[in-house]
Amino acid sequence: MLDKLIKLFRIPDLRNKVLFILALLAIFRITAAIPAPGIDTLRLKEFFDQNQLFGFISTFTGGALDSLSIGMLGLGPYITASIIMQLLTMIFPKLEQMYKYEGEAGRSKFNQYSRFLTVPLSLMQGYAFLSLLMRQGAIGSLDMLGWATALTSVTAGALFLMWLGELITEKNMGNGVSLLILAGIVSGAPVAIRNAVVTYDPSQLFTYVAFVVIAIVVISGVVFINEAQRNIPVNYARRVRGFRQYGGVSTYLPMRVNNAGVIPIIFALSLLLFPTMIAGFFQGTNIPVVSSALSAVVNLVQNPWIYGGAYFMLVVLFTFFYTAVTFDPKSIADNVQKQGGYIPGIRPGQPTVAFLSHLLNRVTLVGAIFLGLIAVLPSIVQGGTGITLFTIGGTSILIVVAVAVEMMKQIDAQLAMYEY
Repeated sequence: MLDKLIKLFRIPDLRNKVLFILALLAIFRITAAIPAPGIDTLRLKEFFDQNQLFGFISTFTGGALDSLSIGMLGLGPYITASIIMQLLTMIFPKLEQMYKYEGEAGRSKFNQYSRFLTVPLSLMQGYAFLSLLMRQGAIGSLDMLGWATALTSVTAGALFLMWLGELITEKNMGNGVSLLILAGIVSGAPVAIRNAVVTYDPSQLFTYVAFVVIAIVVISGVVFINEAQRNIPVNYARRVRGFRQYGGVSTYLPMRVNNAGVIPIIFALSLLLFPTMIAGFFQGTNIPVVSSALSAVVNLVQNPWIYGGAYFMLVVLFTFFYTAVTFDPKSIADNVQKQGGYIPGIRPGQPTVAFLSHLLNRVTLVGAIFLGLIAVLPSIVQGGTGITLFTIGGTSILIVVAVAVEMMKQIDAQLAMYEY
């Protein structure tokens, strides 16, 4: 590990990329500390200390929400826009054609639509958050100018963070969105450790030991699943051109158990938090039927077993969905056939596509169930023992470890490229 870091900083291009990414992460943390205009931070802090849900949301924005900074929305609007666009590919064939079969130009245009959709979503989410906080008495009333200033600030902050994430992704050192979320989670670690030390109670020794054990199991499991892959043997036929012979070699096609990485967790969290936010926004309505229905929704989401079940199902579904979008068996089978390759015992063409699809579903099922179990492990522990220490721990560890492993793999690829 130390040798890799030394090599990384010895190569000027890679060193500049690392320093550039660190500078962007520092700017992200500064953005999280700049409050939006007209906000009473003291009243807001009291509200977040008493509200577990919003504290959970604030964790993934690096504390930007509990200070109502200009980056309070974090990357939520951009992630939501990406989810909507990915889902639309299943409805509109032209979008699917653009994303999958038009190459880099098509994906660039597809991502541009996601950026455009981020603007109205930022305005909607900003208005919903501020209105909900006003109803809860966390912030004072805003006049027309106050609304315009606050919404403009938080929308600009969300777009700015989206831009930072894309700048980081362009450096090929990791996914920018995932790295910013990782930075937001890690930024709260020192405070959490300090609070754990200050409030340490010998009678809760089992809680701390259980947390360490679960953390080790989760870290080991995530690393194992991220590195696991199914190798599919591929043979290439011999070809003679002139006096030279080509092909005749055997290789393998790697199929990762977890092709989606940490994206299903982020998508699932975004969808789970959305109904609660909408229910809280309309909960103060004067219509009794609507108010009681929304209260029932909030109570259902706050139930750890129902929340855990929905979380598990969403993680599994998004794992399959994202894998289907990024791993296309038909295009892979066509590429192998064009290069003169074939899978032993499988005929080229449609039989190869069917074989790859069947194998992909089996392999992805293992990774999806494992990710879902790790994601809901905190909810299971909390529901069974009443311990609230694990409310965020499992998901945070999952995201941090998965993003760190993926980043190290990309750094290894960069180092290998420079060595060759």
